Amino acid sequence: MNAIIIEDEKPAARRLGRLLAQLEVEVSTMLYSVEESIEWFCNNPHPDLIFLDIQLSDGLSFEIFESVDIQSSIIFTTAYDEYALQAFKLNSIDYLLKPIDDEELEIAVNKYHSFRPKKQKIALDFEDIKRLLVNPLEREYKSRFTVRVGQHLKIINADEIECFYSENKGTYAATVDGRNYLMDQTLENLESELHPKSFFRVSRKFYININHIKDIVSYTNSRLKIKLSKFNGQEVIVSRERVKDFKLWLE
Repeated sequence: MNAIIIEDEKPAARRLGRLLAQLEVEVSTMLYSVEESIEWFCNNPHPDLIFLDIQLSDGLSFEIFESVDIQSSIIFTTAYDEYALQAFKLNSIDYLLKPIDDEELEIAVNKYHSFRPKKQKIALDFEDIKRLLVNPLEREYKSRFTVRVGQHLKIINADEIECFYSENKGTYAATVDGRNYLMDQTLENLESELHPKSFFRVSRKFYININHIKDIVSYTNSRLKIKLSKFNGQEVIVSRERVKDFKLWLE
């Protein structure tokens, strides 16, 4: 598999290259701007996979697609909030939030290997995506969820949910009354439905509701441990890579 990295921050590009080398992914080229990328694609065979940042030094990377018919699969690597990326998830293998977590990177690469996607034109609605990136908080989010309890359907208000979490390949909603309900969605599917002012993804396993945080304490390896009001399941740990963003979210 031949891959390239498009990233305007050279230290970040080099770090990603080292992580990919550990996964036996060959990075043949690193590009740092829209202009450089367009010129490169016009004069070179397109790679199997592109690791693509969104905001480059001379503009948004979407401008590359507007100028060149890209024939590659894409994994987005970006500092943009995950809620704004739903518009084009179906057009990419995956997306990774900076700083890149090595485990999530491995999952994304394995996903590429599993799908073995054929090279095809990436069709994106650039204007809609740009609007989402500029105004991610102006979207409408779900205020309630429906879960199945036996033969019945139960409606749960979003503000009654302390956290969403994954366990044994299932996704659950933990509520303020100490109950845990199995959801039909995955955590990834929930991303576009949860209001970012209320819910934050602290790790691959947890979305938490800011209104139900009881305590936050320091934890090993520069991480944080969260105590929720009623939830007594798995330990809720803020991954080291997300501690900085989590603290900003709390402000």
